[in-house]
Amino acid sequence: MVMFPVNTHRHDPYKNFKFRVKLEGRYIPGVSQISALTRTTEVVTHRDGSDPSNFRFSPGTTQYASIVMERGITHDTTFEDWANAVFTLGSDADMSLKNFKKDIVIELLNLQGTVVMAYRVYRCWVTKYQALPELDANGQCVAVETIVIQHEGWERDRQVVEPQET
Repeated sequence: MVMFPVNTHRHDPYKNFKFRVKLEGRYIPGVSQISALTRTTEVVTHRDGSDPSNFRFSPGTTQYASIVMERGITHDTTFEDWANAVFTLGSDADMSLKNFKKDIVIELLNLQGTVVMAYRVYRCWVTKYQALPELDANGQCVAVETIVIQHEGWERDRQVVEPQET
């Protein structure tokens, strides 16, 4: 079986450290980590009354796990602005019902930096925003801001196809 139909010489799967995230047609700078895209479909168990010793199983509702994104703190305010679209200190009236849910695109890149796969994530909104991490005067780490987003599903963008490698 061929894993890469276009690049039949390739045997190694893609790496997980080259990716980018697009929000409203613009790449979010500095994203260093994204949690896995996961969905779970519940199992509905039922049985026929005339066959009480056997259970039957069918798919139930599907839920999508929240996505966590991290990046080093910079002066780019994309995470903060998006989180503020859901909550502001002013009042509930300041919330933007029109703009708080946004679609994102997560792109996986090969080692040359070419997009090899993309996923569209629909109607995302920020459920948790961490503006500053725990600060430590004795530490040697990058300060990281984090958002947790809830969404209404994702799908692979089938228009992104395997590129010819050189």
